[in-house]
Amino acid sequence: MPRKATSQDVADLAGVSRSAVSLVLNGRGAGNIAPDKQALIMEAARSLGYTPNAVALSLRSRRSSSIGVVTDATATTAFGGLLLRGASDVALAAGHLLLVIDTRNDPQREARAYETLQNRQVDGFLFAAMSLRPYDVPPALRGASSALVNCYAPDDSLPAYLPDEVAGSRSVTRHLIERGHRDIVMLTGTSDLVASGLREQGFREAMDAAGLPAAAPVTVGWEIDKGYAGAMRVLTPSQRPTAIVCANDHVAVGVMLAAAQLGMSVPGDVSVVGYDDDENVAPCLVPPLTTVRLPHREIGALAMGAVLSSVLDDAPALAGAPKVTPRTLVDCPLVVRDSVAPPSR
Repeated sequence: MPRKATSQDVADLAGVSRSAVSLVLNGRGAGNIAPDKQALIMEAARSLGYTPNAVALSLRSRRSSSIGVVTDATATTAFGGLLLRGASDVALAAGHLLLVIDTRNDPQREARAYETLQNRQVDGFLFAAMSLRPYDVPPALRGASSALVNCYAPDDSLPAYLPDEVAGSRSVTRHLIERGHRDIVMLTGTSDLVASGLREQGFREAMDAAGLPAAAPVTVGWEIDKGYAGAMRVLTPSQRPTAIVCANDHVAVGVMLAAAQLGMSVPGDVSVVGYDDDENVAPCLVPPLTTVRLPHREIGALAMGAVLSSVLDDAPALAGAPKVTPRTLVDCPLVVRDSVAPPSR
């Protein structure tokens, strides 16, 4: 096996001292080493395949180069994969690894998770929630570089990165109106989740802006069977709407099944829109579902950028490092597919 290159090898090839190599490769070359010498050192390191010893860097910097990520149930879902991908991309680019613990909504497991990560001397924390909600911030986060994802501290004591649920619901409702729909019904989720109220608000705002009466949303829930039952209630011959706004993509599946049961076509007889853009559901339906995408990857990346901006000495060098604000709303884009058409009547 060939010998691994050392910092002395880099120094010899570049014709500089070993201390100069250390300064440049640890990001402290500016103002200490001439630009042409910095370029020689970087080129020598690349040609030799040299990378600094992570353990040695941690000892010198007193950092572990790791970020603790605690979730309630997010890490075990499809959405969690996108969120963690966004966070890990930003962390890896800054030379950090993620240590992820899913607590399964167990307060005791959550307390142990923070204790374990503190014992590992992580440089900072993310907490990510499965459903948008307020979060009672524990002491471990208040005393460290931390950020919240898909949840927020009621006192706004930590930066929080949240999907803009109101704007997302407003945009998908406006899309139906722009296609000519005037008789639109909303099947909403349960009131115990914050997202329900925000999505209802977006629906009402779009209807009001168009000068259309907004019927009270019909509460159904979040699952396929609830969507099916709700659709069977509203798809009656006497007052059938031309379009249905669904609480999420699973409810939209139930609506499409009910329409088929009633001999109706989507979107020929009724247009259907969802919310979430579940990659295992929305694009796989027949017809593919028009919906709103929750920006899990983006909020994971932004939150990680905020934590690293606080942790790293060279925070200004982080590309796109966000300005930390109490709550940052991230765009939920409309995804147009084939489940919407102009009304047939």
